Amino acid sequence: MAEKNNVLDIVRGISSAVATAYDGALDDKGEPIKIGLSREEGDVILDKRIMDGFGVSLSGNTITIKYHGDIQLRDVHGGKFEQEIAQKLEDIASYLKKQYKKITSNSLSLTKIGKEPDIFVQSLSRRRSMVNATCSYKIGGIPEEPELGQTTDERLDKSIKKWLGMGKDGFSGAKKVKNITGKRDEEPRT
Repeated sequence: MAEKNNVLDIVRGISSAVATAYDGALDDKGEPIKIGLSREEGDVILDKRIMDGFGVSLSGNTITIKYHGDIQLRDVHGGKFEQEIAQKLEDIASYLKKQYKKITSNSLSLTKIGKEPDIFVQSLSRRRSMVNATCSYKIGGIPEEPELGQTTDERLDKSIKKWLGMGKDGFSGAKKVKNITGKRDEEPRT
Protein backbone atom coordinates (compact mmCIF):
# COMPACT_ATOMS: atom_id res chain seq x y z
CA MET A 1 0.00 0.00 0.00
CA ALA A 2 1.37 3.36 -1.01
CA GLU A 3 0.22 5.28 2.02
CA LYS A 4 -0.58 4.15 5.53
CA ASN A 5 -4.25 3.62 6.11
CA ASN A 6 -6.24 3.41 9.24
CA VAL A 7 -7.59 -0.08 10.03
CA LEU A 8 -11.11 1.32 10.04
CA ASP A 9 -10.61 2.80 6.55
CA ILE A 10 -9.43 -0.57 5.24
CA VAL A 11 -12.43 -2.37 6.76
CA ARG A 12 -14.84 0.23 5.37
CA GLY A 13 -13.29 -0.10 1.91
CA ILE A 14 -13.65 -3.89 1.99
CA SER A 15 -17.24 -3.57 3.19
CA SER A 16 -18.05 -1.16 0.37
CA ALA A 17 -16.46 -3.51 -2.17
CA VAL A 18 -18.56 -6.44 -0.91
CA ALA A 19 -21.72 -4.33 -0.93
CA THR A 20 -21.44 -3.76 -4.69
CA ALA A 21 -21.52 -7.50 -5.48
CA TYR A 22 -25.22 -8.28 -5.16
CA ASP A 23 -27.05 -10.28 -7.83
CA GLY A 24 -28.11 -7.99 -10.65
CA ALA A 25 -25.65 -5.21 -9.86
CA LEU A 26 -24.60 -2.94 -12.73
CA ASP A 27 -21.34 -1.07 -13.27
CA ASP A 28 -20.91 2.57 -14.35
CA LYS A 29 -21.67 1.74 -17.99
CA GLY A 30 -24.87 -0.16 -17.19
CA GLU A 31 -23.32 -3.59 -17.80
CA PRO A 32 -23.78 -6.48 -15.34
CA ILE A 33 -20.87 -6.85 -12.94
CA LYS A 34 -18.71 -9.93 -13.61
CA ILE A 35 -17.28 -11.50 -10.46
CA GLY A 36 -16.69 -15.06 -11.63
CA LEU A 37 -19.76 -16.73 -10.14
CA SER A 38 -21.93 -19.34 -11.85
CA ARG A 39 -25.04 -17.11 -11.76
CA GLU A 40 -23.44 -14.79 -14.34
CA GLU A 41 -23.34 -17.44 -17.06
CA GLY A 42 -26.14 -17.94 -19.57
CA ASP A 43 -29.28 -15.98 -20.33
CA VAL A 44 -31.14 -14.47 -17.39
CA ILE A 45 -34.60 -15.05 -18.89
CA LEU A 46 -34.25 -18.36 -20.69
CA ASP A 47 -31.85 -20.34 -18.49
CA LYS A 48 -32.54 -21.81 -15.08
CA ARG A 49 -31.12 -19.50 -12.41
CA ILE A 50 -28.19 -20.86 -10.47
CA MET A 51 -28.10 -19.91 -6.84
CA ASP A 52 -24.62 -18.97 -5.68
CA GLY A 53 -22.93 -16.10 -3.93
CA PHE A 54 -20.25 -15.11 -1.49
CA GLY A 55 -19.64 -13.31 1.76
CA VAL A 56 -16.66 -12.25 3.81
CA SER A 57 -15.76 -12.20 7.48
CA LEU A 58 -12.97 -10.22 9.08
CA SER A 59 -10.98 -11.27 12.12
CA GLY A 60 -7.91 -9.27 13.07
CA ASN A 61 -5.76 -9.05 9.96
CA THR A 62 -7.48 -12.00 8.24
CA ILE A 63 -10.34 -11.94 5.75
CA THR A 64 -12.20 -15.17 5.06
CA ILE A 65 -14.05 -15.40 1.75
CA LYS A 66 -17.02 -17.78 1.89
CA TYR A 67 -18.53 -19.13 -1.32
CA HIS A 68 -21.81 -21.07 -1.41
CA GLY A 69 -23.76 -22.44 -4.33
CA ASP A 70 -26.04 -25.09 -5.74
CA ILE A 71 -24.38 -27.61 -8.03
CA GLN A 72 -25.40 -30.80 -9.73
CA LEU A 73 -23.99 -34.06 -8.48
CA ARG A 74 -22.42 -34.86 -11.85
CA ASP A 75 -20.28 -31.71 -11.52
CA VAL A 76 -18.94 -32.89 -8.17
CA HIS A 77 -17.77 -36.19 -9.62
CA GLY A 78 -16.23 -34.47 -12.64
CA GLY A 79 -12.45 -34.29 -12.83
CA LYS A 80 -11.71 -30.65 -11.92
CA PHE A 81 -14.32 -29.72 -9.31
CA GLU A 82 -11.86 -28.57 -6.62
CA GLN A 83 -9.86 -26.46 -9.09
CA GLU A 84 -13.07 -24.76 -10.30
CA ILE A 85 -14.11 -23.86 -6.76
CA ALA A 86 -10.59 -22.62 -5.95
CA GLN A 87 -10.69 -20.50 -9.12
CA LYS A 88 -14.04 -18.99 -8.08
CA LEU A 89 -12.54 -17.99 -4.73
CA GLU A 90 -9.55 -16.42 -6.50
CA ASP A 91 -11.91 -14.55 -8.86
CA ILE A 92 -13.83 -13.20 -5.86
CA ALA A 93 -10.57 -12.05 -4.23
CA SER A 94 -9.46 -10.28 -7.41
CA TYR A 95 -12.90 -8.64 -7.72
CA LEU A 96 -12.59 -7.35 -4.14
CA LYS A 97 -9.12 -5.94 -4.89
CA LYS A 98 -10.39 -4.22 -8.05
CA GLN A 99 -13.46 -2.74 -6.34
CA TYR A 100 -11.40 -1.64 -3.33
CA LYS A 101 -9.01 0.19 -5.68
CA LYS A 102 -11.96 1.83 -7.46
CA ILE A 103 -13.63 2.94 -4.22
CA THR A 104 -10.66 4.06 -2.11
CA SER A 105 -8.00 4.69 -4.79
CA ASN A 106 -5.61 2.58 -2.68
CA SER A 107 -4.53 -0.97 -3.36
CA LEU A 108 -5.59 -3.94 -1.24
CA SER A 109 -3.00 -6.62 -0.55
CA LEU A 110 -4.41 -10.12 0.06
CA THR A 111 -1.99 -12.97 0.74
CA LYS A 112 -3.47 -16.46 0.71
CA ILE A 113 -3.12 -18.42 3.96
CA GLY A 114 -2.57 -22.12 3.28
CA LYS A 115 -2.50 -23.88 -0.07
CA GLU A 116 -6.04 -25.11 -0.67
CA PRO A 117 -9.48 -23.82 0.29
CA ASP A 118 -11.81 -25.76 2.57
CA ILE A 119 -14.61 -27.27 0.48
CA PHE A 120 -17.70 -28.93 1.96
CA VAL A 121 -20.29 -30.59 -0.30
CA GLN A 122 -23.74 -31.67 0.94
CA SER A 123 -26.20 -33.76 -1.00
CA LEU A 124 -29.70 -32.27 -1.27
CA SER A 125 -31.17 -34.92 -3.57
CA ARG A 126 -29.97 -37.54 -6.04
CA ARG A 127 -29.12 -34.84 -8.56
CA ARG A 128 -28.43 -31.66 -6.64
CA SER A 129 -25.83 -30.75 -4.07
CA MET A 130 -24.76 -27.68 -2.18
CA VAL A 131 -21.16 -26.55 -1.86
CA ASN A 132 -19.68 -24.32 0.83
CA ALA A 133 -16.06 -23.24 0.40
CA THR A 134 -13.88 -20.91 2.43
CA CYS A 135 -10.43 -19.48 1.89
CA SER A 136 -8.52 -17.18 4.23
CA TYR A 137 -6.26 -14.30 3.22
CA LYS A 138 -3.96 -12.01 5.21
CA ILE A 139 -4.76 -8.34 4.69
CA GLY A 140 -1.75 -6.12 4.08
CA GLY A 141 -1.64 -2.88 6.06
CA ILE A 142 -3.28 -4.26 9.21
CA PRO A 143 -0.89 -5.20 12.03
CA GLU A 144 -0.98 -8.79 13.26
CA GLU A 145 -1.68 -7.86 16.84
CA PRO A 146 -3.27 -4.52 17.66
CA GLU A 147 -1.87 -2.44 20.48
CA LEU A 148 -3.80 -3.35 23.55
CA GLY A 149 -2.22 -1.10 26.17
CA GLN A 150 -3.43 -1.40 29.72
CA THR A 151 -6.49 -3.22 30.94
CA THR A 152 -9.40 -1.31 32.42
CA ASP A 153 -8.52 -2.41 35.93
CA GLU A 154 -4.92 -1.19 35.55
CA ARG A 155 -6.05 2.23 34.29
CA LEU A 156 -8.66 2.57 37.05
CA ASP A 157 -6.17 1.51 39.72
CA LYS A 158 -3.63 4.03 38.46
CA SER A 159 -6.15 6.91 38.39
CA ILE A 160 -7.42 6.14 41.90
CA LYS A 161 -3.86 6.12 43.23
CA LYS A 162 -3.22 9.49 41.57
CA TRP A 163 -6.40 10.90 43.10
CA LEU A 164 -5.55 9.60 46.57
CA GLY A 165 -2.00 10.92 46.32
CA MET A 166 -3.06 14.36 45.10
CA GLY A 167 -1.28 17.14 46.90
CA LYS A 168 1.16 14.81 48.64
CA ASP A 169 4.81 15.35 47.88
CA GLY A 170 5.89 11.75 48.45
CA PHE A 171 3.64 10.14 45.86
CA SER A 172 5.13 9.89 42.40
CA GLY A 173 2.88 10.91 39.55
CA ALA A 174 0.60 13.06 41.69
CA LYS A 175 -0.06 16.59 40.56
CA LYS A 176 0.05 19.59 42.79
CA VAL A 177 -3.39 20.99 43.40
CA LYS A 178 -3.82 24.32 41.63
CA ASN A 179 -7.47 25.23 42.11
CA ILE A 180 -7.52 25.48 45.93
CA THR A 181 -6.82 28.89 47.38
CA GLY A 182 -7.21 30.00 50.93
CA LYS A 183 -6.74 33.28 52.78
CA ARG A 184 -3.07 32.60 53.27
CA ASP A 185 -2.62 32.11 49.49
CA GLU A 186 -4.12 35.45 48.61
CA GLU A 187 -1.93 38.49 48.18
CA PRO A 188 -2.12 41.04 50.97
CA ARG A 189 -4.48 43.94 50.29
CA THR A 190 -3.25 47.41 50.75
